[in-house]
Order: sequence, then C-alpha cells, then structure tokens
Amino acid sequence: MLATAEGLTTPLSSTRVSSPPATAAGSGPEPPAAPGLESTRAALEAAGYLADDSAALVSHLAQQLGKPVLVEGPAGVGKTELAKALSRATGRELIRLQCYEGLDEAKALYEWNYRKQLLRIQAEAGGDDRDEAAAGDAVMEDIFGEEFLLTRPLLAAIAATEPVVLLIDEIDKTDQEFEAMLLEVLSDFQISIPELGVVAAQSMPLVLLTSNNSRELTEALKRRCLYLWLDYPSIEREVEIVRLHAPELDAELARRLVEVVGMVRELDLKKPPSIAESIDWARALLLLGADQIDADTFARTMSIIVKHRTDLDLVAERVGMRLPAASRGRDGGDAAP
Repeated sequence: MLATAEGLTTPLSSTRVSSPPATAAGSGPEPPAAPGLESTRAALEAAGYLADDSAALVSHLAQQLGKPVLVEGPAGVGKTELAKALSRATGRELIRLQCYEGLDEAKALYEWNYRKQLLRIQAEAGGDDRDEAAAGDAVMEDIFGEEFLLTRPLLAAIAATEPVVLLIDEIDKTDQEFEAMLLEVLSDFQISIPELGVVAAQSMPLVLLTSNNSRELTEALKRRCLYLWLDYPSIEREVEIVRLHAPELDAELARRLVEVVGMVRELDLKKPPSIAESIDWARALLLLGADQIDADTFARTMSIIVKHRTDLDLVAERVGMRLPAASRGRDGGDAAP
C-alpha cells in the first residue's frame, strides 16, 4: 500500500548508520579501512564483482549516508553490473529503469489506468442515484485511488515496503526536463501525485544512476549524488575479473587474452570491447579448447569482442597481424605485441 500521508514520511535519520568520530589531522598514521568498508568489498566479491578502492568506498558510503550514486564511465566497464552486484550482496530486489530518448513521467513514475477508470464511470452511471452531482463527485474521487494507479519503476521503488536497489540506467540518454523531474526522488525519496498527494519512501532505496558520459548532466542532479568514475581496469585487475568468471582458464592464457583486448581498445573503434566481452571471449576459448591466442584463433573468434564491420577490418590489420602464426605459437615462439 502507498504511504501518502505527511506523517508517514520516513526521516533520513532513521535509516542511516552513525558515522565514526573524526580523527584529528596529524595525530598519527592513517587509520585502517573501516570494517564496514571491507565487509562491503567482500560482499561485492562474493556477489561476483571485484570492486576497486573507489567503487567499494562509494558503495559503502551510499548505504551509510542514504545518498544516490552517479556512476559515469565508458560503456562496458561494469556500471550496470555494480548495481546488480549490490542487489545480490544486500539481498535487495533490483528495480531497473532503462532510460532512452523521449522517456517521460508516464513510463518512469506512474500513469492512470484510463480504461479501468472509464469502466467504473460507466458502471456508476448505470445506477439510479437521485443525487447525480454527489454521485459524480464520489466517482471522480474513487477513480483516482490506488486501485487505478499503474506504478512504474520509480514509484515502485519509492512505495516498496522492503528496501530495494533502484537502477536508473543510462540517464544521459534522457533530457534535462527528465532530470528535473528526478530531483524530488533523489532529494527527498518521495513522489508528488496531484490526485493522491505525496508518496513517501517506506524504506530507503539504494539508488544508482549510470551514464556513458555522452552528454553533460545538470549540476542540480550531480549535487544530489555521490560520484564514481569507472574506467577500464588495469591488466592485473581485468585478469582477476576474467578468471573469476572463467576459473578454468589458464592464468597465462587469461593474461594474454587481456593484453590482446587492451591492444584492441587502443584503436580508434566505434565500440571498444567491454569487460563482459572479455569474459565471453574467455569462455569461448575454453569451449574451443584453445591453449593460446594465435593469429588463426584470433581471426576465428574476433567477432566476440569486435561488433562493427569497419572495426573488424581495422582490428584484423592492426592486431591480428601482430599475433604469431599457429604453428609458430605451438613451438613456443610468441611475437611481441
């Protein structure tokens, strides 16, 4: 049931964990990481997400402070996966709003079930109530009740009785008007419905907004969020990620795979390979029984990490030609990248 009375608004203070006392500057060596931070990192790893220091810290603070998180970075670096991992790690349901150009309130917040309202009006009109004016007022009040409200992702997250993770994915695909509509949700965790009143959060959602940085977001939106920039990981970290999801892959082959993917990303491509595509390639190599990445293996499996026709030609020319031939690779010769 939606909580719409002002008295039912959940105060932020009731959902926050007290912060530890600040340490005076220069009073000694840096204190060790907070146990809660390490717990967050461990929980994310158990959920299949290897978080770096900044991702673990922001994920921890978001839960402690009750603040939304804006995660920006290139496509395919794990922004959406972070929200999914937080959902698994915290045991919260994931509610996802996939943004696109032209997204409006009816698809993001709520809309009225007009067909059901019309049927109710017709049913009431069939009666022989003597006081037609009073009956009409009663019908109008009745058809704008919760029974006729179709909840969309934002309202579903606010009205949820149990804590949820709300993912607002690719917010940069919407316009500034949509961002302005979000401000009430991000600031006060409530939604104003003219016919019903204010719907306040019954439990504090954990909100993540992702952006591929295709346009500059408004300062008003950024001001309400913690900020996290995710980039492609280092070779060592990506090897760890690949082996987490494809543990049967030989360590040496996993490193070579990541190095080749890095060579591909250095090119001017329409779409550089994502971390998920590195994992897909690793699993494909396992299925094919490949024990090395030579020119022949790369040519046959390149389409797993390269998804545009013009990119295929460029990668074949700039990367494929630098890999050893199959026979030479099996003899132990390995061309330097």
